[in-house]
Amino acid sequence: MWGVCPFEAVSAHLIKCRAESRLPSSPRSVIVVCFPYLLNEESYAGLNVSRYAAVPDYHGVAAALLEKAVGKLKNAYPENEFSAFADNSPIPEVEAACRAGIGVRGMNSLFISEKFGSFVFLGEIVTDLKIPCEDKGIQPCLKCGKCVSSCPNGAITPGGINRSLCLSDITQKKGELTEKETKLIADSGCLWGCDICQTVCPMNKNASATDIEDFITGAIARVDESTDIEGRAFAWRGKKTIDRNIGIFSSRKGE
Repeated sequence: MWGVCPFEAVSAHLIKCRAESRLPSSPRSVIVVCFPYLLNEESYAGLNVSRYAAVPDYHGVAAALLEKAVGKLKNAYPENEFSAFADNSPIPEVEAACRAGIGVRGMNSLFISEKFGSFVFLGEIVTDLKIPCEDKGIQPCLKCGKCVSSCPNGAITPGGINRSLCLSDITQKKGELTEKETKLIADSGCLWGCDICQTVCPMNKNASATDIEDFITGAIARVDESTDIEGRAFAWRGKKTIDRNIGIFSSRKGE
């Protein structure tokens, strides 16, 4: 799934990062691409990490697919510039996807597509080619409030999300955790990330499963001390963080 929004629609909210230097000299269009990662339910037997962490780290998968598309675009439009971005991007991804008209923004700040729900990674191709498109604006979700009432630490409010309270962010913190944070992880049953606000969302009820082969064949639903973290979503934090969380679960079982 993909869509296009004018670069000027997001230019006022660019994210300062090194990747900004890779933008075309005169950017005009942003092609936003969704990479769905939801697997069939049977693939989640014994799941103890967030669904996004069950599949291989998307950066490499998305980058390869985006670069393949860039190659074809350059062949078709040799006089234009095309630059691909996956996560490390100056483009505010959720905003761009909404303005491209391919979905809405949830109260939990996640992008929600019609076909794949919020179980998607986002990537972009920015070009100086003027692609006919219009700014569709940022449309809200159903605003049913289920994500707000279900958040285990009150991180989601009608006014936005407090990342410091988000359980997903807490599982990714380095070093020692507070007693409350430790209990939140132990009670969640999830070593890394949190899917609660997504699983209760009615807009995810009929989300379609991914057809990206690398995600399907490389999925690992259950993580333990022997799991090779290379190429996984939690590898960037190093083994100490995931091992700490495994230890929290082990200690809880021993109580």
